[in-house]
Amino acid sequence: MLPMIYELSLDLLPGQEKDEKLIQRLVLRNLSGGGTHVASSEITAIICKKKSVDARHGQVKLHMRYAVYVGELPPVEGDFTPRWKQAKKSKSVIIIGAGPAGLFAAMQLLEAGVKPIIIERGPETSERKTDIAEISRTGTVGFDSNYCFGEGGAGTFSDGKLYTRSHKRGNIDRILSIFNYHGANPNILTDAHPHIGTDKLPAIINNIRKTILSFGGEIYFDTRCTKLLIEKEKIVGILAKSTQKKDSPVQTFLGNAVILATGHSAIDVYNMVAESCSDAGIPVSRALIAKTFAMGLRVEHPRTLIDDIQYHGLERDKIFPAAEYHLSTQIDNRGVYSFCMCPGGLVVPSATAPNQIVVNGMSPSGRNAIWSNSAIVVEIKPEDIPSEYGMDALAGLRFRTWLEEESARQSIAAQNAQITAQNTVPGVVTQRKVETTQRAPAQRLTDYLAGKPSHSLPDTSYTPGLVLTRIDEWFPPLLNYRLKKAFHIFDKSMHGFVCDKALLIASETRTSTPVRIQRDKNTYESLAIAGLYPAGEGSGYSGGIVSSAMDGENVAKSIIEKI
Repeated sequence: MLPMIYELSLDLLPGQEKDEKLIQRLVLRNLSGGGTHVASSEITAIICKKKSVDARHGQVKLHMRYAVYVGELPPVEGDFTPRWKQAKKSKSVIIIGAGPAGLFAAMQLLEAGVKPIIIERGPETSERKTDIAEISRTGTVGFDSNYCFGEGGAGTFSDGKLYTRSHKRGNIDRILSIFNYHGANPNILTDAHPHIGTDKLPAIINNIRKTILSFGGEIYFDTRCTKLLIEKEKIVGILAKSTQKKDSPVQTFLGNAVILATGHSAIDVYNMVAESCSDAGIPVSRALIAKTFAMGLRVEHPRTLIDDIQYHGLERDKIFPAAEYHLSTQIDNRGVYSFCMCPGGLVVPSATAPNQIVVNGMSPSGRNAIWSNSAIVVEIKPEDIPSEYGMDALAGLRFRTWLEEESARQSIAAQNAQITAQNTVPGVVTQRKVETTQRAPAQRLTDYLAGKPSHSLPDTSYTPGLVLTRIDEWFPPLLNYRLKKAFHIFDKSMHGFVCDKALLIASETRTSTPVRIQRDKNTYESLAIAGLYPAGEGSGYSGGIVSSAMDGENVAKSIIEKI
């Protein structure tokens, strides 16, 4: 028989995936049923390509996808052949942002010997880790070093999920292989929902940085882009300034092109693009348009409760990962759905300014925390945004910022009301009023739906702490009523989801950007500014680590072809 590779799927019971003889028998039977007759001696390897757990119908099954090699040897698992070249000084591209889009764009440029110059407003991962710990310890949020800003982008310290449905955007396996090459566990190459974990990802990001630097790339940390240099509607470079030294001079960076890979939380960058267009006489509407986004709450349950629902009461062991869920419904023509579900995970503070409260979720690599959480968010279209926030492309950003700041105001008000009640002795102040906080507003899910206050809260993973508030009273009506209807629907598909142990934490706002930076669908170049290439989540064209990484690669390929 000629050398061949066959792909097939098998449904197995837990434990059967370890029985090599059983798998070989099932593979031979499957091939024979499809009209292909292969002797067991002709099979050189059976390699698991994907593995997922299906617990929907009471009987837990494993969906296994295998590649069957007949008459030839398989490639080495996770094999990746580096093709990076030493950068030449004659060609350089400025990359604003060291998230997945920026880092993978840089590595793609190095395959052509083009020099990447990365400008990152935040610090390296080691310093960033210290600043993030300070958020939970003291409630102090740095403007340029937090869960969203810094080396590696938002995903580095908030989960490291690698699952994406964006199969048409690029080569997902290539992205996963590059992560594996830089230190990620090989299981990301086969898991249906690959996940590195926030405890592992920083070291991998450090290795990617070393690759970029070793081939002649440049990285400037703690440096914020302040202006786009535009001549005759073409970008020629940028101005940037240190975020650490107030007296430092403004630096000028010139390049053959500029990649804007700043993530979905850099509000100042959207304002900078608008101002740069206005200064150059370019209509802002050519550069920026409003887009659909989503906001809502994060719900947290005990992990054992979610495991029990999803695995139908079966005792979870090492075979089964902490259970995931995906919920979605339509309420009055708007989607309401779970987002960034974190099994065995933690709720973390993700604000990028001291006067905001933003929550997100993350899971360590083992997904072994005693809680599971997920965002439950409502789709918001540009026409849904209240008129007081404007009618332009940045209206969604203003609405999002209002909710983040309102979450902080509600928390501060609730804390100060409690302090006032405690200061009962006239003239004696036992506790000073709160002026800034990262303690998040919270309410039991059952009380939220019943429209009544919670008198206590269950234990939480959110380390800055929680504050009892009536989320049902102050949350925006366009979100509130859809969320309430959706929770009742979700409880029907996951009976027990709505319970007294379920905790709501406000607010979840950074699912994606409300703004899209317009670009040509083929060349990825800005429609307003020649030589500017929006990439990643901040561009409004991707979401998540892998899709952003692929977007960065695609942008870099287009630039290479042009220059």
